[in-house]
Amino acid sequence: MNNNAILKRMLKPGLLIISSIILFTKNYFGLGIIVFIIYLVDNFYQLNYFWKKENDLQKFVKSIDNGLSENVLQFIYPLAIINNTGKIIWNNNIFNSLKSKDELKDSNILSIARGLNLEKIINGEDKLHQRLEINDKLYDVYFTQVTMQEKNLYLLSFNDITKLIDYETTQESVMLIEVDNFSEALDNTDENNRPLLVAEIERNINSYANNLKAMIKKYDTNKYVLSIQDKYIEDEITQKFKIIDDISKIDKGNKLEITLSIGVGKGGMSPQENYNNANIAKELALGRGGDQAVVKNKNDIKFFGGNSKELEKRTKVKTRVIARALSELIYESSKIYIIGHKNPDMDCFGASIGLASIIKQMGKSCNIILNRDINAIEYYLNKLANQEKYNELFISSEEAKNNMDDRTLVIILDVHNKSYILDLSLVEKANRKVIIDHHRRSPDMIEHDILNYIEVYASSTSEMITEIIQYMVEKPKLTRLEAEGLLAGIYMDTKGFSFKTGVRTFEAASFLKSLGADMIEIKKMFTDDLDDYLLIAETIKDAEVKDNIAIAVAPPNIDTVIIAKAADELLNISGICVSFVIGKVNEDIYISGRSLGDINVQIVLEALGGGGHMNIAGAKVENMSVNEVINQLEESIQKYLRIGE
Repeated sequence: MNNNAILKRMLKPGLLIISSIILFTKNYFGLGIIVFIIYLVDNFYQLNYFWKKENDLQKFVKSIDNGLSENVLQFIYPLAIINNTGKIIWNNNIFNSLKSKDELKDSNILSIARGLNLEKIINGEDKLHQRLEINDKLYDVYFTQVTMQEKNLYLLSFNDITKLIDYETTQESVMLIEVDNFSEALDNTDENNRPLLVAEIERNINSYANNLKAMIKKYDTNKYVLSIQDKYIEDEITQKFKIIDDISKIDKGNKLEITLSIGVGKGGMSPQENYNNANIAKELALGRGGDQAVVKNKNDIKFFGGNSKELEKRTKVKTRVIARALSELIYESSKIYIIGHKNPDMDCFGASIGLASIIKQMGKSCNIILNRDINAIEYYLNKLANQEKYNELFISSEEAKNNMDDRTLVIILDVHNKSYILDLSLVEKANRKVIIDHHRRSPDMIEHDILNYIEVYASSTSEMITEIIQYMVEKPKLTRLEAEGLLAGIYMDTKGFSFKTGVRTFEAASFLKSLGADMIEIKKMFTDDLDDYLLIAETIKDAEVKDNIAIAVAPPNIDTVIIAKAADELLNISGICVSFVIGKVNEDIYISGRSLGDINVQIVLEALGGGGHMNIAGAKVENMSVNEVINQLEESIQKYLRIGE
């Protein structure tokens, strides 16, 4: 339609209404009415014309929307919309090909796209894509922010580039080296010798890199990154990373033995992936006490070393930061559940009671998840049962799962290994979880936590909780019974303040004593009745001792507590430096290992799926006989002795 026609359409109604008014003023009423009726008819025609045009336009737009929606669902690229926690709000049909059969429709994106940097997506960084491997295919993942109903959501598209690039792994490995105790060693060295010590450490590491024909870059006072060809890494694996032993022999007036933590990432599809693997490996090495090398590739993790005594090097600054972060999470949560490991002991349970008490002082509701495996804590639990305030504190894991929502906080104490958690399905269901533990870091660690405080230099989780609660509220008000629970946890894991005690351990104990904790009451928790004592004696009587290592088999279907106590008692016998006690409980085989320091029982029992500390460790074995477990244990001991770890 041209401009003149449009102008005529706009002027015509106006001329009619003006003409009608003029005729009325001149007393030509009949003619005025006729003109006015013509105006109404013309106006109705115009309105009807525009209504039909608008209706046709809306139909056209709707057909386009429907076409786009149907095409997006069948789009060649997998698409998904997620929220800021990674929960999948919507996805197209082809995205389902990325999921495994057991993944739910509303699963989290991180369970499908492992390694996706969710923080990077939410922050909207400039580099708007990541490269990931999913189900043996390589994808470039692109993301952009979208706003729906005033909420920020994120659209992800997955571009399969498997056939576009050489899918073979890179031939270069990445190695990260950190001198564990650099500051401590310098502080304990005479000032005149400090430059010599620093120079000797650097000379050894640079010489090591030169022998491996590696590129080396120092990026902090005690940290190095190396790029090495895979063939040289294989040689290092064969030699068990001899640099760890070489560095420990440095003597430039230093009173502390120098130790290294080494993380190696290999077998990745890019240097970036190898670097990420190396970083994870180094964190594992540090989390297990340092003085060891960890090699991580796509499918497995290998450990080397880890034989030095853990030195206390925590700071109260870190404890204070963790306490404040935990307090904020508690205030922001709708419910708080505390969960520990299977067959909870006094360290796990005492820490739970102490933390639950402080959470209630903060005005938040809190429950401890407790099932039927209470043999090790029954004495203390009976004392709690006599006080009405604890009647509603304990709930079963099933009840907790039924009452969980998106803002439920699950605090995991004294465990971080998936195999030992009291109820793994409950932990995996939680969107918000915190881990507080003192065991050496395991590869099979609980994932997607929003805060973790794994401190291998602490004697016990009860010691860590005792420190944390002093920063969570200004004046912690623990009852004498609650203080005794925490002190009992410290007492148990240090074997009566004999193992792994530092200054911080006694400071925590002193604080609990000031609240009225009675050591006599604590000793009563660990006394044995006559029947238990006879079972321990029977176990010890049949122990076989070779090269200061004792292996004993407990009578069938006894308590796991008896197995642990028998292992402790064996170390009280002259000539025994390491003890292992094996016992069958129902259909499973349990092993408790204890050491005075000559052998790292954690490394020995890791070969059987266990873990723990250098001096105290345990394992649970399924679908094997006692004799088969003994054979595997002996093989693991011999392997340990053979490679000199």
